[in-house]
Amino acid sequence: MTYTVFIDGEAGTTGLQIRERLAGRPEIQLLSLPDDRRKDREARAELLNRADVAILCLPDEAAREAVELVENTDARVLDASSAHRVNPDWAYGFPEMVEEQAERIANAARVSNPGCYPTGAVSLIRPLMEAGVLSSDAAMNVHAVSGYSGGGRKLIESYEGPEAASAPPYKLYGLSLEHKHVGEMRVHGGLSHQPIFVPSVGRFRQGMIVQVPLHLWALPGRPAPQDIHDVLATHYRGQRFVHVAGLSESRGLKELQAETLNGTNDLRLYVFPNEAGDEVLLCAVLDNLGKGASGAAVQNLNLMLGLPQEAGLESRLAA
Repeated sequence: MTYTVFIDGEAGTTGLQIRERLAGRPEIQLLSLPDDRRKDREARAELLNRADVAILCLPDEAAREAVELVENTDARVLDASSAHRVNPDWAYGFPEMVEEQAERIANAARVSNPGCYPTGAVSLIRPLMEAGVLSSDAAMNVHAVSGYSGGGRKLIESYEGPEAASAPPYKLYGLSLEHKHVGEMRVHGGLSHQPIFVPSVGRFRQGMIVQVPLHLWALPGRPAPQDIHDVLATHYRGQRFVHVAGLSESRGLKELQAETLNGTNDLRLYVFPNEAGDEVLLCAVLDNLGKGASGAAVQNLNLMLGLPQEAGLESRLAA
């Protein structure tokens, strides 16, 4: 069977990568508009309603407007923007988040693709919340660094264009502590209060590390590092794209690099304990354009179409 897919906003960074990952798959027929009609409201509406699944790679307001154009009750939508990520009427597109999430995505008419930073943060926090290791009113801190491709066309141009030499090698941003991903982390992390989130960007194109430090001595029951690791390892056991490094592997690492999973849909989690065993640093490594964007979108599309999750997606990690 062949399924029709329309990428609204296919010329952007995420849209281009989704198209590349879908190209050549015989079960997918990509619908497209000529360059001069990509902003034509009527032309877009026609394909939004004709496609089995429309993937929105648009700014938030444009994504909301695109959804309003969908009148065909059989047409399904996968939104890669942040417009619907905390909307309870939309399935949250992180299949590994909880046991029933993949089924929710498969059956949903509307799916919201997660943000790159929240994918890392939620992957670390939610299993601990589900297991009762963290309480919903826990005070959480999330720190992260991403490649500049996650910032969109303007930021990419600042690092790759004529003024690239003056672009900073590293910078913090979101210093008001009100980054648009904070609400997503709170809702899907199961938190009562928003975490303190400090994002940063480095002089590399893609790749990401998300960090969540925990004072184990302050948690209920004073769990050991092994307990934290066991919760994460049990939660993600058997998953194709999310893997938890062993404690011995983590203890043997002297550094962690953001670019190691580039080009894949993989997400690798680490638990780094201190010598006393009363603190841990939880880390998630992913490609911000892979599991953080286009790879996740293809995985969700596969679920929505009843296809194997791994179709068209590369993995470097052993199952």
